[in-house]
Amino acid sequence: MHTKAAILWEPHTKWSVEDIELDGPRAGEVLVGLAASGLCHSDEHLVTGDMVLDPAIAEAFGLEQFPVIGGHEGAGEVLEVGPGVTTVAPGDHVVLSFIPSCGRCPSCAAGQQQLCDLGAFILAGKQIGDFTARHHGHDGRDIGIMACLGTFEPFTVVNEASCIKIDPEVALDKAALVGCGVTTGWGSATYAADVRPGETVVVVGCGGVGMNAVQGAALAGASHVVAVDPVAFKREQAPVFGATHAVAGMEEAQALVAELTAGAMADKAILTAGVAEGSLVAPLLSLVKKAGRAVITAVAPMSQMDVQLNLFELAMMRKELVGCLFGNANPRRDVPRLLRLYQEGRLKLDELVTRTYDLEDINQGYQDMRDGTNVRGMVVY
Repeated sequence: MHTKAAILWEPHTKWSVEDIELDGPRAGEVLVGLAASGLCHSDEHLVTGDMVLDPAIAEAFGLEQFPVIGGHEGAGEVLEVGPGVTTVAPGDHVVLSFIPSCGRCPSCAAGQQQLCDLGAFILAGKQIGDFTARHHGHDGRDIGIMACLGTFEPFTVVNEASCIKIDPEVALDKAALVGCGVTTGWGSATYAADVRPGETVVVVGCGGVGMNAVQGAALAGASHVVAVDPVAFKREQAPVFGATHAVAGMEEAQALVAELTAGAMADKAILTAGVAEGSLVAPLLSLVKKAGRAVITAVAPMSQMDVQLNLFELAMMRKELVGCLFGNANPRRDVPRLLRLYQEGRLKLDELVTRTYDLEDINQGYQDMRDGTNVRGMVVY
């Protein structure tokens, strides 16, 4: 079928909206008509080169990361299924999980679906069933898809493992947000940080992921939720999602948290900045108390090797520094769970979407993200 898609031909260029050819689904695959796609910062990492495979690794495995159709935060209706698909059928509403969940690998079987073995292929751009492409340019060239999804197009073909069936009463444009940003942020607080009632929590970076870490901490019962962001608009929005305080930087947060806790410092601190840098780790750890936990959710450049860290403080104050992927959530359980919270009025999704865009305006959407004028921008089809 003919459709349009936003393609990144190489890093440090703009998204190009072009006509493409989309093959039908093969064995284990699903054709989805999308309602919307979130504009997540992870796709920006392709543009900046932060999330580009090492050329030697790509060559060794025969991978060609570019050109690639972006987008990994989408929801829509199943239009057609390939042979062997059993968990969804035409007419079902689905959220596309940016990490597939096969349900059979050791990680899935252990209740760690965010570490599904199929996740190893999300930057490879091919269908995970047979490592071939369903998306092709007008010249017949294969085009990859971000996170095995490629939601910057109104129609896409994905593996069944990426599809999570949801209640058809949930608005699909809002459900799309739970495919990445909402679950990642909420889980950063509730799972990775393990926020408990009465605790003090600091969230550093209040974009589409960080604002949901604020929500998660508030829903978990934190007494103080300190939002940290240099953008005034985001500090103004943070109380809507449960923040009790909002400051511009970590130095200011350190003074505030010391005052709030009589010098004990925060129980948990979560890094959800647009880009994780090694220089942010030491001040993040300084925000937490003895035996406190600091969580790294933000994506770092794949080449980032240097981290500033006071090892004496880490060991002698028994602090914890932990990583977080997809909020350490189990998408097949947690996506429907979060959408139920939304239906009950306890999770804010409508308020997250600052602006919506046509696909042709995707570059403006990302410029608005860089300028800090959106909590979350969204392409609506």
